[in-house]
Amino acid sequence: MPTPDVPLEKLGFLTLGTFDGDDPGPGMESTLQVAELGEQLGFDSVYLRHRHFQTGISSPIAIMAALSQRTSRIAMGTAVTPLGWENPLRMAEDLATVDILSGGRLEPGFSVGPPIHWDDVKAALYPDTADREDLTYERVARLLRMIRGEAVSTFAGTAGFEEFSARVEPHSPGLGDRIWYGAGSKRSTQWAAEQGLNLLTSNIIKPEDGDLEQDGKWDFAAIQQRQIALFKSHHPDGDGARVSQGLVVIPTDSATPEQRAKYEAYVAKRTPRTSAPMGPPGPGLLAAPDVLGTSDEVAEKLYADAAFREVREVVFALPFTFEHEDYVQILTDMATKLGPALGWKPSA
Repeated sequence: MPTPDVPLEKLGFLTLGTFDGDDPGPGMESTLQVAELGEQLGFDSVYLRHRHFQTGISSPIAIMAALSQRTSRIAMGTAVTPLGWENPLRMAEDLATVDILSGGRLEPGFSVGPPIHWDDVKAALYPDTADREDLTYERVARLLRMIRGEAVSTFAGTAGFEEFSARVEPHSPGLGDRIWYGAGSKRSTQWAAEQGLNLLTSNIIKPEDGDLEQDGKWDFAAIQQRQIALFKSHHPDGDGARVSQGLVVIPTDSATPEQRAKYEAYVAKRTPRTSAPMGPPGPGLLAAPDVLGTSDEVAEKLYADAAFREVREVVFALPFTFEHEDYVQILTDMATKLGPALGWKPSA
C-alpha cells in the first residue's frame, strides 16, 4: 500500500505502439526504442496494448521477441491480449518460446469475450467455426493448463525417429505464475482471483448495481478500490496477491510550453467521459480521469486515490496520440521525478 511513508514497489508503463499504416517501420522502431529507454531509466516493466485492424500493435509477441534481444532486464507484458482472437495452444507455444528467449521476463495479460466488431471479423477469423468457438473463461483456463505444463495431447512417445510430448513444448517453468487478467466486472474479478491469476485493473471499469455514490455521482477510485478488495478476498494469496493499477499519468516537469498545451488539450477532450458510464443500454464503461501536472502534483493526486493506496505496483498508460519526443519526456519525468516522489527506486 504506497503512502508517503510506504514506497511504491514497481513502476511500469503501457504503450499502444502506433505507426503509419503506409509506412509501419518507423513507428515500430519507435516502440522498440521507447521500451529500451524504459529499461535504461530503470522501469520495472513495459506493457503493450493489443489491437487488430488498427495502426497499433497487432502482434505483441513479435514485438516482445524483438525486445528480448535488445533488452536484458525489463519485464514485458500485454495489457491485454483479447484471447478470442487467438488459438490457446499456439499462444502457449509462442509465449513459452519468447519467455525462454527473454530469460523469464514475460508477464502477459488476457481478457475474454467476443472480439470487437465480432460480426464483421468472424468470417475472416473463424470461417468454419465462428458459431462454435468457446469465447468464455474456459478459453483462458485452457491456455493456463497448457502454459503450466499439463498434458493436452493423447500421444506421447516415439514415432519413427521423432519424440513427441503430451505437453506443449517448449515449457517455461514459472510463466504460469506471471499471467495477468484484465478484469472489469465483479464476476470477472472474482473468477481471476479463484484461478490464482494476477489482476490488471485499468483506467476503464464496468460499474454495477450499488456502485453509484449516495450523492448521485460516480467515484471511479472507490469502485476500483472495491474491485481490488474483492480480488484479494478470493485469491489464494490474499493481501499478497499481485494487483497492478493502470491510469493515464502525464508528468510535465520538463515539458516545453508547446507540450504542456498539447497535453492539456488531450486531457480536456477526454475528461467528459469520466462523469458517467459510456454507452447504453444500462451502465456501460466508466473511465478514470487522466492525471496531469508536475510530478509533485501527480503524486498528491495519486495518494488521494483510494485504489492507488491498495496496490504495490502500477503500469501507467502513455497517451496514444503523442510523438516520440513526447514519450521520451514523459518517461524521463516518470522515472526521475514522479517515481522518486512515490518512494520508488529504479532498478539497476
